[in-house]
Amino acid sequence: MKVKHIIQRLEQLAPLDYAENFDNVGLLVGDAEMNVTGVLITLDTTEEVVDEAISRECNFIVSFHPIIFNGLKSLTGKTYVERVVIKAIQHNIAIYSMHTALDNTLFGVNEAICEALGLRNTRILIPQKHTIRKLITYVPKNQSDIVREALFDAGAGNIGNYSNCSFNLEGKGTFQGNDFSNPTVGERNILHKEDETQIGVIFPKHLQSKVLNALRESHPYEEIAYEVYVLENAHQHIGLGVVGEFSKPMTENDFLYHLKDKMQTSCVRYSELTGKMIQKVAVLGGSGAFAIDAAKAAKVDAFVSADFKYHDFFKAEKQLLLADIGHFESEQYTKLLLFDYLTKKIPNFAIILSKINTNPIKYY
Repeated sequence: MKVKHIIQRLEQLAPLDYAENFDNVGLLVGDAEMNVTGVLITLDTTEEVVDEAISRECNFIVSFHPIIFNGLKSLTGKTYVERVVIKAIQHNIAIYSMHTALDNTLFGVNEAICEALGLRNTRILIPQKHTIRKLITYVPKNQSDIVREALFDAGAGNIGNYSNCSFNLEGKGTFQGNDFSNPTVGERNILHKEDETQIGVIFPKHLQSKVLNALRESHPYEEIAYEVYVLENAHQHIGLGVVGEFSKPMTENDFLYHLKDKMQTSCVRYSELTGKMIQKVAVLGGSGAFAIDAAKAAKVDAFVSADFKYHDFFKAEKQLLLADIGHFESEQYTKLLLFDYLTKKIPNFAIILSKINTNPIKYY
């Protein structure tokens, strides 16, 4: 199995198209054509993790956080980032990062937090904009079923819990080919009228190439008329943060104890207690202060995230409870999520969970 084959599986879970613009995701070090001896799953790629990959005979590291975030102007080994990259190259180890691509999927980082806490009925907190496309095309009526099915097979036509969704209109198409044309129906230089079906389907943006290829391969015409639009509609499964609910409400003190226990953290920093019961909760792994207003708008009882600054806690304004559990702690279950996913996708292959705790923050 090659690096690119494992990447294909990973991008079925978290397409890179949905990573945030500021991020640096994908294959950061190594050759996609390289044969893989073993995969090491880690939250961060540190020098210690690279040493672990070497000792455990893994030449592909799948990391949540990208080791290369900003551009490198030199590779002299002066920083830990440069040393990691140099050592990986020296030992022919590839490094792949998922980061916000995995953050932005409903079944990624934040779902892992919800599962640990026991939250259910989950939905996206901040849907990512402009993730849905709409295709309109025109097909001879007697071949519309063939084209429609090809588009469905390519992933178009899914709306929430429904598949094979389309809208179809019957009409009359006209065209006239020139001397260089090769019309499927009609003759050159003669105006032709054809009974056609207008087919409309939507699809997520990461499937655009696949959907258009399916259109080209299934459509009978030499020249295909089609239009692609970017929609404002929100995708139900793509975006940052997740909102979920406990089966029964609990007091704020019980919630904070539950949070500390389930997230295995030594410290929970929280805002002033509101006196309300906690049932509806928003979670966002990593630095989530930017989502406080979105959590308020969602009318949650508590918002769990990390890296809140001093003044961020004032924003609670007794409308909700803010709980900072730590950056590493909020993302700690990501390794297990990726491990479970890859072992199911690629059984009987060396998928190894890193034993290294890469949390750079210590508590006294």
